[in-house]
Amino acid sequence: MALLAALLVVLGWLAACQGDSSTAAEQRQAAAVASTVSATPGSVATAAPTATAVITATADPTATASPTATDTRAPTPTDTATPTAVAPFPTATSAVQATPTASSSVAPNQAAAWTIAAMAARTYGGGTLTDRGKQGTERGFTRNLITYASDGLTIYGFMDTPTGSGPFPVIIVLHGYVEPSQYGVLTYTTRYADALARAGYIVIHPNLRNFPPSDEGADVFRTGMTADILNLIAIVQTQGGQPGLLAAADPQHIGLWGHSLGGGLALRVITISPLVQATVLYAALSGDEQRNFDYVYRASAGQRGAVEYHTPPEIVREISPLFHLDRVQGAISIHHGADDAGIPLFIAADLCNRLQKLGKTVECFTYPGQGHIFTGRSDDLLIQRSLDFFATYLRP
Repeated sequence: MALLAALLVVLGWLAACQGDSSTAAEQRQAAAVASTVSATPGSVATAAPTATAVITATADPTATASPTATDTRAPTPTDTATPTAVAPFPTATSAVQATPTASSSVAPNQAAAWTIAAMAARTYGGGTLTDRGKQGTERGFTRNLITYASDGLTIYGFMDTPTGSGPFPVIIVLHGYVEPSQYGVLTYTTRYADALARAGYIVIHPNLRNFPPSDEGADVFRTGMTADILNLIAIVQTQGGQPGLLAAADPQHIGLWGHSLGGGLALRVITISPLVQATVLYAALSGDEQRNFDYVYRASAGQRGAVEYHTPPEIVREISPLFHLDRVQGAISIHHGADDAGIPLFIAADLCNRLQKLGKTVECFTYPGQGHIFTGRSDDLLIQRSLDFFATYLRP
């Protein structure tokens, strides 16, 4: 039994490193939460339950300004359908991997293009946010399906636009890993996007490359998905306030909200781009890519992460956002479950401590009894704290 338990822990960590470590049970819990919360009248309670301990022994965060919205309930289950089957971690063939062979070496000039400095030096944007049809009008916002170009790929997603004339700050919501064959445009993170839209933010939720119906493309060290986000930010910057889908957008106030894989991507983005004012990291991947891909490669017996594993350590350090936190300029809000088996709490605690030592604006929360996807009142509290944080650091 001890051997079996150890094996389960390794598989959970592999899930975290390769994408999203959500188990099928946690996904079913998430679906149940969406159903339960939507059936509960009234707004989310602001009183803190027991799951409010701060990760570090610092004073409680000051970002407690009440949001302008009074209704922050999760959307109805029809808006937030969870995929019918969720793999505990990506299989050796389920995701696109630009890996020649497990033994191939990496040319230094090739790997140099993946570093934080190199990605910060290149240009982004050039595409257009295209309306693919209005999906419907929900309580407080309208949802449209959208596409945009990212490095020659077509990226799909949806956009929630609040009722009113704006201008509205823009928040990009980034999903975690879901088995691509089970992924849908309205995935489990839809309820968080909708709550933000009801509070007066334009929310863009891209389906990043390799998640249908978006195109497939190379994604070594997840730099491809990172580029998808940076290209979207550039589009918001250039088209916000102009005629079209982004007419009501305030291009000078952009935030990120990311879970698991999406949280790890958000951390990388804010070490590359100074354009993001506020970022919520929920059960985010480690920012140390050496740690991530050592586990991926070894636990998959060399079937996954070969290029990353064979990249020289000194270059991996230049690729890993954890070692470039001095570049972060916006505020950060970190949320992590104490019982997250896939991405252990110490990952979030270490990130919080590093940011504090650098004098960055950061608030850090842990949620006792919660795993990789929060449930019940803790999930309500995560939404409320996200609203409070953005109200303080993102609104003009």
